Amino acid sequence: MVKVITYGTYDLLHYGHIRLLERAKKLGDYLIVGVTSDEFDRKRGKINVKQSLMERIENVKKTGLADLIVVEEYDGQKIDDIKKYDVDIFTVGSDWVGKFDYLKEYCEVIYLERTEGISSSDIRSEDSHISMGIFGNADSAVFQKYCQESTYVNGLEMTGACIDGGKLSGVDDASLRLYDSYEELLDNSDAVFVVNHPSNHYHAVKEALQSGKHVLCESPIAIGKKECEELFELADNNKLILMEAIKTAYSTAYNRFLLMVKNGAIGEVVSVDSTCTSLRDIQSKNWDLKQSWNSICAWGPTALLPILQIFGVDYTDKHIISSFIDDKEKYDSFTKIDICYPDAVATVKVGKGVKAEGDLVVSGTKGYVYIPAPWWKTDYFEIRYENTEDNKRFFFQLEGEGIRHEFVAFLHSIRQSNAISCISRDVSVKIADIIDDYYKGIDCSYLKAKKEDGK
Repeated sequence: MVKVITYGTYDLLHYGHIRLLERAKKLGDYLIVGVTSDEFDRKRGKINVKQSLMERIENVKKTGLADLIVVEEYDGQKIDDIKKYDVDIFTVGSDWVGKFDYLKEYCEVIYLERTEGISSSDIRSEDSHISMGIFGNADSAVFQKYCQESTYVNGLEMTGACIDGGKLSGVDDASLRLYDSYEELLDNSDAVFVVNHPSNHYHAVKEALQSGKHVLCESPIAIGKKECEELFELADNNKLILMEAIKTAYSTAYNRFLLMVKNGAIGEVVSVDSTCTSLRDIQSKNWDLKQSWNSICAWGPTALLPILQIFGVDYTDKHIISSFIDDKEKYDSFTKIDICYPDAVATVKVGKGVKAEGDLVVSGTKGYVYIPAPWWKTDYFEIRYENTEDNKRFFFQLEGEGIRHEFVAFLHSIRQSNAISCISRDVSVKIADIIDDYYKGIDCSYLKAKKEDGK
């Protein structure tokens, strides 16, 4: 068997990439494709890469040409990979002639002529400009973070806002026009980011889609499975993009952790324990129960994400236990969800009235992954084994908490007329389904929340 290896960024995968992979495939019997990591690309000066590592890997996988995909993360890895996989031929485009001659000591080196007139750089430069409006409570940290992070993304401009509660602060509003109505905001935007109260997401998203606007919506998209499915169907019918905003899904560390787990780094996964808590809102003097997101909506989607992405959405059983601050508003100070699969279990703990260690533990038959608090915006994780000498730590630069990559994926989806999201539609619908059960009391037990003296 003749093994061939090649490397690339494969950003905005186009015909030139595919043609090069096809020709590399014909050089042997087994093709290994190295996809450069985000951090390695930055070190090489590629600061304008528009797609996340997971997106680029998925696009290469879809070509059906790669027998094996590896991630290139450091200088000198090409030699290590050639030795590790017993490679016979290294190949790359002809614009690198002479650059990799040093590899001839280890295998045959072949430079292939590139397809003329096509490049990712050209595609990026031709991208159309997208103006985005933001609709929600201006006091929320999410509102302010997204306004700030949008300034780092080429081709995107946050041009307008409609305030649904709160006062605009901590945001440079010099270029952010304030509109008196949501309808007016939609009339002056190509797309909208919805971050108002979860109970109003369905109506806000629906109005935007009916107005012909693409939508990025803070999770959950809707409080209810049927409503969520209806919105995705409406987006499809109108040829629009509807994407769920969970920034964790787009962070480099999270994507690398997920990739390693799915590739068997800890064997078969049998358990996931996910915890997310915060007390910031509930301890604020200006805290408004009706405006504040409850625990299940604020933290549930993030905490559920690794479970649904590792095990899938077809669990066999679940049970929700909640402690309420206010029964009428269904405001939970703490919620625990136990989820059972045929051969695995998972536990979610979320709270805005209870503080716990916000870590993520994924247990497998060979070892486990530990991501320390706050795991949803970490820059490193650990893989731990029975023999501690085998333990590994992985560090990744955290930029914008994943928001920048989320914006990039949203823009690319709009330009390609195809949703390229790190969160699949079935995961979005299942999140809405679980929250729907919470509000309807399905598979739920309720506890009376303990209150501090004087409250």
